[in-house]
Amino acid sequence: MEPTDELCLCFHVTRRKVENYIRIEKPRRVGQLADCYGAGTGCGWCRPYLEHLFKATQEGDAEQAALPTPEKYAADRSGYVRDGGGTPPPGATPTK
Repeated sequence: MEPTDELCLCFHVTRRKVENYIRIEKPRRVGQLADCYGAGTGCGWCRPYLEHLFKATQEGDAEQAALPTPEKYAADRSGYVRDGGGTPPPGATPTK
């Protein structure tokens, strides 16, 4: 996943925005990432990835955080939503 790829598909929050938020605001808990344009507060799909990125950043290894390709990420989220995992808000990236 590249810096310009969306990590939160509900609120169109990119990986770069999350990494910059962590770097500048220095949140103490992963839940505080919700203050970064609402990341993680929509369908819930991105929460584990936000946590993974948060931990990697805390360890000084954000660039090495293993995140799936944007295509796989979006496809897996579609399955998550179809299976009742969460409901994206209006304006979210559509599921396929």
